[in-house]
Amino acid sequence: MAENTGEKPRELFPEIEAFDTGRLKVSEIHEIYYEQSGKKDGKPVVFVHGGPGTGTSPRERRFFDPDVYRIVLFDQRGAGKSTPAAELKENTTWDLVADMEKLRTRLGIEKWVVFGGSWGSTLSLAYAETHPDHVTALIVRGIFTVRHQELKWTYNDGGVSLVFPDTWESFWNYIPHAERHCMVGAFYRRLTSDDEETRRNAARVWNRWELSACRLYPDSKFIKKADDDLWSLQHACIECHYFINGGFFESDEQLLDNVDKICHIPGTIIQGRYDMVCPVDTAWRLHKKWPEADFHIVPDAGHTASEPGIQTCLLNATDKYKHL
Repeated sequence: MAENTGEKPRELFPEIEAFDTGRLKVSEIHEIYYEQSGKKDGKPVVFVHGGPGTGTSPRERRFFDPDVYRIVLFDQRGAGKSTPAAELKENTTWDLVADMEKLRTRLGIEKWVVFGGSWGSTLSLAYAETHPDHVTALIVRGIFTVRHQELKWTYNDGGVSLVFPDTWESFWNYIPHAERHCMVGAFYRRLTSDDEETRRNAARVWNRWELSACRLYPDSKFIKKADDDLWSLQHACIECHYFINGGFFESDEQLLDNVDKICHIPGTIIQGRYDMVCPVDTAWRLHKKWPEADFHIVPDAGHTASEPGIQTCLLNATDKYKHL
């Protein structure tokens, strides 16, 4: 429920180095990067990154007590250090779910805590609903299920554009009037163009729009990530690929309709009240389907895990499941 406890925001755990890194060939095309940090014989937890296409960073090791957790991070197909970069072939939600199982088996893990935000919540739910017997607990933040309504809210005129008309203008004006009825489709055509400069320009515009709307207080340094050509292409191309294909789900409501498969798993749902890119309605719908899970609406937060209230809730959740 919505809460404002007056609790002092928590800091992340100290910086740590990975004790193991590796690569796992998951198809004829794709090879994914993974790493382990924390306690070698500790409680396994897997961090599922967002996007799709963002990749992981060392900061994400720090959501977990390194004296307790065996922390697994991996870059999904085409993202981060996985190769080939930004590759869209053989890149679907169900490929990623299968990759997580291959990684779990490679590392000799029977069950793990699954932790994911934004698109990471989508993939975490898809994985847990497919392999509930291998999930100890589920922590999801900034809930996103790739429903048509969610995509329309963010990428069509009349949703987030009403809150951020200044930054929306550049996104909207990049596409000719005749194509604006489907902005995702228009960007997809450019992001998959044979012309490299067209792809790069489209990626920058796509990412600047999303990053501008992510935080309660827009951060210019955060938005400048769009200027990193490799990251920008990975994020925009893969994200748009998933969106144009409806997340590769059989129906718009697939993840919400299958929540009964995970209701027995201990869980925590965390949502920023003013999350523009993944609006609170989806988290509320998940909560109503899964009332057994802890539910937190952070009253002074947008979308990102680094906002103080969301960060505190995430750390509290990982502490809660340390000794489960």
